[in-house]
This record gives sequence, C-alpha cells and structure tokens, in this order.
Amino acid sequence: QVQLVESGGGLVQPGESLRLTCVASGDIIKVGLMAWFRQPPGKQRELVANITPGGKVAYGLPVKGRTTISRDNAKNSMSLQMNSLKPEDTAIYYCNAGVMPYYSIREDDYWGQGTQVTVTS
Repeated sequence: QVQLVESGGGLVQPGESLRLTCVASGDIIKVGLMAWFRQPPGKQRELVANITPGGKVAYGLPVKGRTTISRDNAKNSMSLQMNSLKPEDTAIYYCNAGVMPYYSIREDDYWGQGTQVTVTS
C-alpha cells in the first residue's frame, strides 16, 4: 500500500521558519513529480511548489523567493523549507506525488493527509 505522510507543520509567529517533509512508503518502483499544495481556511487549494525527479522546480507566486523545495530520490522523500512565514501562509499543506508501485506500469496520483501550518502573532 502506497502512502504519503507529511510532517513538520505547527504553530509559528510571523517571520519564523518551518521545514515540511513528505515521505512516500510502500512497494514503490519510483516516485515521479512531487508537489506541495496548500488550502487556506475558506480558500481554494493552490500549488505551493513542485519538483521533478531530476530536480527541476517551480514555485507559486505567494512563496517564491522565500521557499525552497527539494527531494531525496533514494529516500522517496521531499521537503519544503519555508522562511519568513506570513499569516497568509496559514493553511493545510498537502503532499502530492505520482507514484509507480511495484505492481503497476504507470504512475498513480497519491495525496497525503495534510499537515497544519498556522502563522499568528
């Protein structure tokens, strides 16, 4: 059973930093594109950043310049370093990945359960 698990969320003050991680586990052949999405209270889900297996990255405008996405293909993991956090960064952050299980020839789309990030003074 393929599973994505996020961690690292919490309650922080504006200007502080958090590092979110996502780990894909199970009988996995490979993990393709990985991405972080977030859903602020009462708002639509939005892309935070994504990263290809080769390390090509893209950032959403709200976090561009203060966020770094990275991955470790050997560990099937991904991280999101968020600096200079703002109250508007408050959201549930979700890990998303295309994962190829050992029994499949294709990548399927998987989501984590989400981790809460709250930025308040």
